[in-house]
Amino acid sequence: MEGDGPAVRRRSRAASARKRSGDRAQSRGACYPPARKRPSSRAGEEPQPAPSTPEYNNDSEEDMFGDYDSFSGNDSLLAQVDNMEQECIQSIDLTSCTKNMEDEATVEPSFGYFQLQNAKSKELIFSAAGNITGFRTEEENHLRITSKQENWTLEPGDCFLDDLPSSQFLYFEEMNKTSVDSRKSSGTKENANDMNSCLDKMLNQSSCHHNAEHTKINNELSLSTMSNLNKRKSLKDHLKNTMTGNAKAQTPQVSRTKQLKEAVLSEEICAAKKTIETSSVDIGPFYGLPSKVKDLFVQFRGIEKLYGNSHYNFCLKNHSCLLLCYKWQHTCLTLESLQQRKNLIYSLPTSGGKTLVAEILILQELLCRQKDVLMVLPYVAIVQEKVWALSSFGIELGFLVEEYAGSKGRFPPIKRRKKKSLYIATIEKGHSLVNSLIETERVGDLGLVVVDELHMLGEGSRGAILEMILAKILYTSETTQIIGMSATLNNVGDLQQFLQAEYYTNNFRPVELKEYVKIQDSIYEVDNKAENGLTFSRLLNFKYSSNLQKMDPDHLIALVTEVIPNYSCLVFCPTKKNCENVAEMVCKYLNKEYKNHKENEKQELIKDLKNIGKGGLCPVLKGTIPFGIAYHHSGLTSDERKRIEEAYSTGVLCLLTCTSTLAAGVNLPARRVILRAPYVAREFLKKSQYKQMIGRAGRAGIDSAGESILIVQEKDKHLVRDLVNSPLENCYSNLFLEFTKGIQSLLLSLVGLKIARTPEEIYHFMCGTLFGVQQQFLSKEKSLSAITREALGCLIEKGLLKGKMTSEKEQKSQSNLEITQLGQATYKGSIDLAYCDALYRDLKKGLEGLVLESCLHLLYLTTPYDMTYHCRPDWMIYFRQFSQLNSVEQKVAAIVGVPESFITKKASGQAIKKDVDNCVINRLYLSFVLYALLKETNIWNVSEKFNMSRGYVQNLLNSAASFSSCVLHFCEELEEFWVYKALLTELTKRLTYCVKAELIPLMEVAGVLESRAKQLYDSGYKTLAHLANADPETLVKMIEHLSRRQARQIVSSAKMLLREKAEALQEEVEELLKVPTDISEGLLTTLP
Repeated sequence: MEGDGPAVRRRSRAASARKRSGDRAQSRGACYPPARKRPSSRAGEEPQPAPSTPEYNNDSEEDMFGDYDSFSGNDSLLAQVDNMEQECIQSIDLTSCTKNMEDEATVEPSFGYFQLQNAKSKELIFSAAGNITGFRTEEENHLRITSKQENWTLEPGDCFLDDLPSSQFLYFEEMNKTSVDSRKSSGTKENANDMNSCLDKMLNQSSCHHNAEHTKINNELSLSTMSNLNKRKSLKDHLKNTMTGNAKAQTPQVSRTKQLKEAVLSEEICAAKKTIETSSVDIGPFYGLPSKVKDLFVQFRGIEKLYGNSHYNFCLKNHSCLLLCYKWQHTCLTLESLQQRKNLIYSLPTSGGKTLVAEILILQELLCRQKDVLMVLPYVAIVQEKVWALSSFGIELGFLVEEYAGSKGRFPPIKRRKKKSLYIATIEKGHSLVNSLIETERVGDLGLVVVDELHMLGEGSRGAILEMILAKILYTSETTQIIGMSATLNNVGDLQQFLQAEYYTNNFRPVELKEYVKIQDSIYEVDNKAENGLTFSRLLNFKYSSNLQKMDPDHLIALVTEVIPNYSCLVFCPTKKNCENVAEMVCKYLNKEYKNHKENEKQELIKDLKNIGKGGLCPVLKGTIPFGIAYHHSGLTSDERKRIEEAYSTGVLCLLTCTSTLAAGVNLPARRVILRAPYVAREFLKKSQYKQMIGRAGRAGIDSAGESILIVQEKDKHLVRDLVNSPLENCYSNLFLEFTKGIQSLLLSLVGLKIARTPEEIYHFMCGTLFGVQQQFLSKEKSLSAITREALGCLIEKGLLKGKMTSEKEQKSQSNLEITQLGQATYKGSIDLAYCDALYRDLKKGLEGLVLESCLHLLYLTTPYDMTYHCRPDWMIYFRQFSQLNSVEQKVAAIVGVPESFITKKASGQAIKKDVDNCVINRLYLSFVLYALLKETNIWNVSEKFNMSRGYVQNLLNSAASFSSCVLHFCEELEEFWVYKALLTELTKRLTYCVKAELIPLMEVAGVLESRAKQLYDSGYKTLAHLANADPETLVKMIEHLSRRQARQIVSSAKMLLREKAEALQEEVEELLKVPTDISEGLLTTLP
């Protein structure tokens, strides 16, 4: 490279310093005194002039002007600037004469130290407030034109490049080489735009966006100056103004080293963004993401790399399992379809690592493409868990994580100007969110939608709502990418056609799964190659007494004792009651030695459960926990389930008897999974349910294999053979089957959102749904057009739409359909169309005599209609609770239509001649339960008082909070119900948390339930700000049974929530101060 241009060589810092010192002495001497004085960096050396390059590793707070009182105290610098300005003007005139203003010269590539060597004649850099505000002389380019080009040698020690990682250094070296090659080929013309822009970004130490703004300002100043040389201010004035502004600015105590790291991160994000936008094979340091993301995966998840030489591998680091993830993930992330931003469906067995791929794609969208992301998950608990997990990434990488579950979430979401948002939502809340984005014409801000458990498209009303979400996004946004993942998909072709997606699948599983079927005392292995699908494996070797044989005919004790207590085991039971019975039965015949295993931890668990129950503890759990056994089903409260899950994950509990809901919820793997019977309640097991349950067998990094054993009776043998050897069930649309929650609700929102206004447009939309793809299988009697027109006719008949439905031949000539006020309120409130008329009547009737002396009347209006069908009142309890009401509260019962005489006769068993609506009776009974909850805030006491399970009472509370939020949005659209707005806002908040007022700020944090909130409050963490600024290590010491991982997640979630609230307030302030765009210019000048 000699003689050709700048060379990049590595040298010692000392040698570089000596060379710089000599060069400066020869070129400048003492003519340029420094702006501030600094001591020599090494003892024994003579003081040297301060380098013009900013010292990035300096963390001190020196005075800006050194020993001078102000910048005016040293005139030499400003005088030199004036001289330089005059010389530049002469140089410009000379260049104009010789070249006749025809040739356009370009700049010699300048880089690193040699660009800054003549800083006084090229660039003046001053730093303030942690950022570098650069004022660049307008004559700079012309001085470079007339000056003789020299060959420079870059010394790594001369600037901050030594502190960069080697990958970044090589990047600069490659850019330098490119510029040299360009000079060789072009002769006299040179181009260093790429090099200079890259260095400028690093010097400015700011994000890409802030850097762009500063560059724009400087460019505009430079252009206007060059075009008006005679009118412009002098360079000296500019310099004075800049230095004055910098001197007044407050300088925060921010480490320059930290600033440099942030600059490197910003540079990598910009590079990754450019890479992601192309379909290049080389996608950067970590799948198009900055290297910091990889570090965060190591820190938060223990994930070090995405694959090794084999399909999977594990290692131990610091005595904990550090996962080296799987080859299929790398293959999936590098698919050409993803690079081209095509929609994608991918399917792998349970525990295959699907979530990690989705998270990397989410981070690419948020950081590289700067778009919002929606993640749709099936259950509230999983939403909260994911908010917990990703809040830490959001804090470190600068994006927001917003929870949309239950009654939480803003509609429409706040439009962020600076930061991007990750919305994590349940299916129902995700639908409302998408509707609000379409209505405000912001659906284009949504760059990516990720759907977990995509097979739920085929599951009832929730599947219908999920289909609506995806269909609307496909129809309204061409730029939004959809990613769907599932472990149980069969008819993928239909889903591909619906989502216009590519498909990727792999049979990889990190731990081998062996499936067995037990018939009497024989165990058979599932073998697809065998004639009947089963191959004999072994006989059970366990000595049973005659008494034990009667109590345990299915040999459960033999099966579980082969595993526990050293390994974990799950036993899936058909019903909740069966879970409790099996747990008690196993404990009854276990050896007492099982109590010695982690005895102290078990006693702590019992103590915690008592605190959660405020003194109450289930007698079944009290007897089974000492043996390391517990049951897990919806009859437990959220706090109880969470604590039991934690105990199981840490090995305190070794056996859980559970229902099928555990398989679809949180991930609790086991060495062995036992299916007590091939039934869920009274229905025979589906293949997808079976796969989900047995998928919990085998813990990655702990077990070498997992086992599943299905216990079968002789009568079910043939059904089980078909089950284990049959393919997965097909996924079919539920839009037609769920008529009011499905197709009618969809069509109403299409008209309300103005997505489609005529029957023809609506039919065109319906053709793009999953129902449209599968219509020939789902409804052979009627065409899609006929079904659509029938649904529209029902909506017009109910008064939700306005318009006339003519014959199919006259369809094109008919006018647009319009939504009524009631229809608008119904779809915005996400009210089931089956209940919208009843809700309107109840609210209207409530206005005639709303009782506000207590909240009982409001509670009745917000009690969910769909829960009344499963309610069976205990009439003695009903009568007892009614008798305890005061006269005003009893008046509420009379207003809604339940007279005292009716309850009295029912309780005494007398015949009733007068008919009373059962829905009203049951709804009032449930409102009594909610009323007791708000007064006592103790689920245990209320469940005993009404003879209900704790889980049912809590589910009622959660459903009421969600429905109250829906009713609030319903009332906001109808002016006549204005009085309900303020009342329901407060009621919704009380139902959401149902705790003492002081605990509500803490319970707003995702994953913090009542028991944990009380612990935090008692330890002095009384506000969200306290929690956001807490030290995780201190939390671990002060809060019992809180792991470091949980402490970090709680603090991260609190920081995220606090940041989200602060951002929302800032956005509101900026919106208020924004100058109106529709006001005339004359009026603007008169405003103060």
